[in-house]
Amino acid sequence: MCGIVGITSSKEVTSRIIGSLKKLEYRGYDSAGIATISENNINEVKCEGRVNELEKNVNQIKLSGTIGIGHVRWATHGKPSTINAHPHSSENVSVVHNGIIENSTILKKILEKKGYKFKSQTDTEVIVHLVTDYLKKNNLKDTIIKVLKKLHGSFALGIIFKDQPDLIIGARRGSPLAVGYGPDEHYLGSDSYALKSMTNKISYLNDGEFCILKKDQVEFFDSDGIKTNKEVLNLSKDEQNYEKDQYKYFMAKEIDEQPVTIKNCINEYIDKHNNEINIYNFPWKITDISSVVLIGCGTAYHSCLVAKYWFEQNTNMDVSVDIASEFRYRKIKFKQNALYIFVSQSGETADTFAALDLCKKNEVKTCAIVNVVESSIARDADLVLPIHCGPEIGVASTKAFLGQMLVLYLLCTKISYEQKTISNKTYQNKIKDLLLLSKCAKETLNTDNKIHNLGKDFANSKGSMFLGRGYSYPIALEGALKLKELAYVHAEGYPAGEMKHGPLALIEEGMPVVVIAPRDEHYKKTISNMQEVISRGAKVLLITNKSTDEIFSENIWEQIEVENISNELLPFLTTIPLQKLAYYSALDKGFDIDKPRNLAKSVTVE
Repeated sequence: MCGIVGITSSKEVTSRIIGSLKKLEYRGYDSAGIATISENNINEVKCEGRVNELEKNVNQIKLSGTIGIGHVRWATHGKPSTINAHPHSSENVSVVHNGIIENSTILKKILEKKGYKFKSQTDTEVIVHLVTDYLKKNNLKDTIIKVLKKLHGSFALGIIFKDQPDLIIGARRGSPLAVGYGPDEHYLGSDSYALKSMTNKISYLNDGEFCILKKDQVEFFDSDGIKTNKEVLNLSKDEQNYEKDQYKYFMAKEIDEQPVTIKNCINEYIDKHNNEINIYNFPWKITDISSVVLIGCGTAYHSCLVAKYWFEQNTNMDVSVDIASEFRYRKIKFKQNALYIFVSQSGETADTFAALDLCKKNEVKTCAIVNVVESSIARDADLVLPIHCGPEIGVASTKAFLGQMLVLYLLCTKISYEQKTISNKTYQNKIKDLLLLSKCAKETLNTDNKIHNLGKDFANSKGSMFLGRGYSYPIALEGALKLKELAYVHAEGYPAGEMKHGPLALIEEGMPVVVIAPRDEHYKKTISNMQEVISRGAKVLLITNKSTDEIFSENIWEQIEVENISNELLPFLTTIPLQKLAYYSALDKGFDIDKPRNLAKSVTVE
């Protein structure tokens, strides 16, 4: 979603704000802008499109200043355009904003009656005029307190003032916001990744808090203006130089990194000497947990669907899966003996965070499976299980998806062993298979050349289907989602047995259909479903695992074989060709693979 950067310093800040905005490009955006204060004026430059275009415009007018705010916008209110881009400014105030102000229409009418003129279609401009109005009768701190209480909805704000040329206000409700510390300067950012090139010392605002940044001072306050103390975290600098290297796109690099990220994650959780899965700091007795609720959005939701099969197969617990945006609005009957597991790559997904907050208010057990351990979801959950896959820049998740599944599988295996629903021998065999997974993933990447040639057929199709049974059904959903996200081709994932209950009507001559049919207990049934679509003219791409057995079907268009491993772990391998297929389909169309249209990496609004 939108990204915020702010710097107050004794040195020039413009180039560093631009550099930090480039770091935030991975979040997904449609316009960008920057405002600085110099010569007692707020100077603003904005544009539709990429940060590179903004940089050209900034360089042309030689924008300068020792304080400034920058923004990359993902449109909510108002179409992508220069006038709707942030910052939004009056003569005295300039604001950047992530989130949605739900009562902006009401506030706008009140402000228009007072004579304020609006230039944009955005909800953000309301904040500019509201701050300007309150400043006429209040000091700065009281103004901020009163304005924040007027705003309904979610937001992260960065605000500068013409009359306060070394001061930035940051405020947070719902959307994440971080403060960075440097020598004779301080920073504001919507995530730590944008600030890591300048500092590794970070604090995070909690929900409802605001801060006042000066170049030599930082103060934090709660919603009533009472000063609060903040822990300063020292972040690792290992991720600062994460670049594309020889790859054209981050996504290609991230797909190829999966054998390494799988190995890193396994090394963090498995004690190879004792053949033991370690889940450190587990705050409850595992035997007291009688049910599991898995909650996520998008790709994270698909990882939860796969995990449901694992939990059902290996434990006696009740297992349910919820889309976070539905969970938070249902009348949930919370259970004290249930474990509520929240899965999110960024740890900032708004709907998932809101679902977690609902669980916290009902005092139930919560666990976060995230890639960013400093994130809001990680900080609020009772137990945090990182996926250890490093930065993921491509908007369409790849290595984080495998990391989420892997941690869910490790947790399931540990719980099932502790609850004695699997034997010690089975437990040891599962660990043995896990230690083979990285090598099998690396060998599965060798299917690349064959998939490359298939991308054109999917890219140019009117639509496609992805079919699977059992563990392969959520992988079919994920494969379809990737093709939609990257190649903008209509694609649907279905349980293979459901085709004859309606979707078969969509099959027509030449339509590409992916059938995921590993040689598991569902294999023969899935092959029968595959024959149903072949007989109606579909071109079938079969994804299975290597075997000496023949395929029990004729007229298969293409076949890709992944490596052999236990049936439970095959979803990790069958996912990889689907990631490659979506990548090459988008590449054939010439699309920006790392930044698909209309999408955002970190979905921080409802």
